[in-house]
Amino acid sequence: MTERELFDAYNKDVYRTCYYMLRNKQDAEDICHDVFVTIFRQDWKDVEHTRAWIMRIAMNHCLNLLKRNQTQREKQEQIQWSHEQTTASVKSIDTILLEKTVAAEWEELLKQLPDKLMAVVTLRYIGELSMVEIAEILKIPVGTVKSRLHKALKILRKKLESNNNSWLKGENQFGTL
Repeated sequence: MTERELFDAYNKDVYRTCYYMLRNKQDAEDICHDVFVTIFRQDWKDVEHTRAWIMRIAMNHCLNLLKRNQTQREKQEQIQWSHEQTTASVKSIDTILLEKTVAAEWEELLKQLPDKLMAVVTLRYIGELSMVEIAEILKIPVGTVKSRLHKALKILRKKLESNNNSWLKGENQFGTL
């Protein structure tokens, strides 16, 4: 496999993971570039589990950037979904509004998770990786991956339930309705 073939094979996965971890298009592009620079500077042809190795490098780069920019992370803009632009003409305005609201709510919930939990959730549901692959990427035991995923889902479930109760009572983030 050539460097170009390796890049073509894994670029989208790396970018998608970086994008969901960092929630910023420019940062995701920069980290994606850095990941492949790191890969090509190493002896990548001898790596046995290439995808897991590449995703571990990507995740480490993302976590390092999050640590450096922890205070700025809260200020980042919400995710802009590019696929909405192409489907907007087919969907009703109500559907588009509902989808944007739901996406914004999920992003807000994910932002509230600690970085370690967010990493596991992102790799599992955005990166569609197995528990074993996540464990390899993060260099933690599979049991830790499972417990972090369970804890993250439990936190998200509680937050969703409290949000639903607030909406049922006529409240929202801006006060009562």
